[in-house]
Amino acid sequence: QSLAGVIGGEATGCDLATTSVFIECAYFDPVAVALSGRHHGVTSDARSRFERGIDPALMPHALDAATAMVIALCGGQASRVAEAGAEPAWRRTATLRFASVERIGGLAVPPDEVEADLEKLGFKVAARTADAITVDVPPWRNDIAASTPLEPYATLSNLEAVTEGARLMEPEADLIEEVLRLRGLDAIPPVSMPALGTIPDTTLTPNQSRRNLARRTLAVAGMSECVTFSFMPRAIAALFAEAHDALNLSNPIASDLDQMRPTPIATLALAAARNAARGIADVALFEIGPAFLGSGEHQQPIRAAGLRCGNPPRHWSGSHAPMALDAKADVLEVLAALGVSMESLSVTADAPGFYHPGQSGCVRQGPRTVLASFGALHPRVLAALDLPGPAIAFEIALDLIADPKRRRKSLPDLPSFQPVHRDFSFVVDTTTQADAVLRAARTADRQLIAGVTLFDVYPIDAGKKALGIEVILQPRERTLTDAEIEATCAKIVTAVTKATGGTLR
Repeated sequence: QSLAGVIGGEATGCDLATTSVFIECAYFDPVAVALSGRHHGVTSDARSRFERGIDPALMPHALDAATAMVIALCGGQASRVAEAGAEPAWRRTATLRFASVERIGGLAVPPDEVEADLEKLGFKVAARTADAITVDVPPWRNDIAASTPLEPYATLSNLEAVTEGARLMEPEADLIEEVLRLRGLDAIPPVSMPALGTIPDTTLTPNQSRRNLARRTLAVAGMSECVTFSFMPRAIAALFAEAHDALNLSNPIASDLDQMRPTPIATLALAAARNAARGIADVALFEIGPAFLGSGEHQQPIRAAGLRCGNPPRHWSGSHAPMALDAKADVLEVLAALGVSMESLSVTADAPGFYHPGQSGCVRQGPRTVLASFGALHPRVLAALDLPGPAIAFEIALDLIADPKRRRKSLPDLPSFQPVHRDFSFVVDTTTQADAVLRAARTADRQLIAGVTLFDVYPIDAGKKALGIEVILQPRERTLTDAEIEATCAKIVTAVTKATGGTLR
């Protein structure tokens, strides 16, 4: 005959010849009406009304009103009423605490006025105390839920009380809204939001800040950022590190991309080889991404890697092919930008095997922490990738650099006295590293020596070389005398001789 609560059937419709009318006055379940209308795709006024819920106690009064209207307009005689089913259990109560009107609604209302307002809206007072009022909710207010007794939740934990408190607040919040609505929302005094602070919280984590700063520094150095695949051919990955079976892909996107890269330098080298094959041999690329050392949680560190290859264009001021020292300069530039103290760094010649053994090194902070590696790529790697040389690369372990919050910012060093510059030339063995001479000179007098730099390397005899260094003496309390300067210079010579075996030239 019809879709209940949605639309009537054609056979039960009325026309000009209709003389008998059957009036159906029913309460339809809102959920059932909504599901039925949605399933059949029928939208009607009846559906819009019933799926929102109606007064469950309205049926007898609505039937009497409809019958009286038909008789008044059309005449006729009404038959007896036939009933089926039972009236839904709609009776419920809601509790309002008087203090909650101001605490939640923001407007102080006397308790007597609260009670009078609720009665005007059809609520009947069931009970009242000095702190709260409980009312019977009228049947036509389907939007107001029933209050839940507080006693069952008296022993809940804090987390459970918060969860249940949201449910307990629903009917009370509805009643507060009714009281405030009668007075107008404009009557609520405006309250400013609490100030969270003059300085907003940072939106980037320390790791993200480090990566962004390293990215900006390398871009300023003339390098182009790449985003390469993290997987590559297993045979190529073996050129840079041992190909672990744990890093082998069981379902690669291509048959030749079956191994996770051990270092971003590997995928940068492949990108440079593809450019060289297309006639673009002079490239400077960098990438900030993970290196895969194993399958463990902490074996995928984030690295900043770069690669330069090819010969630069000719220029009237002169030019040179990329050298290992150029990669070292890139590393130190990034570390300085990230706030790493240059005085705490040292360089050792124990770079990974994919570097040229005589043109590479590692930058260390202390004896154990390796912050970076740099150098020229090994000829074996260049030949396997068909990459024309020369090619230099570097890799920086961003995860090992301390967060800015952990580094104490000191006041700027602005001494009142002019520094004193002294040059030294030491004769050492060709196997002696210049960094060892610099460290020895720097430790001769840490309070007075402000800086030590290398300015010359000169081969003199078989197995010997001369290293020229500049030492800056910075007085703090008074101008240095000649005797004090000579005494400090003697300390420097003694320290270098003891540490390296070198002699003053």
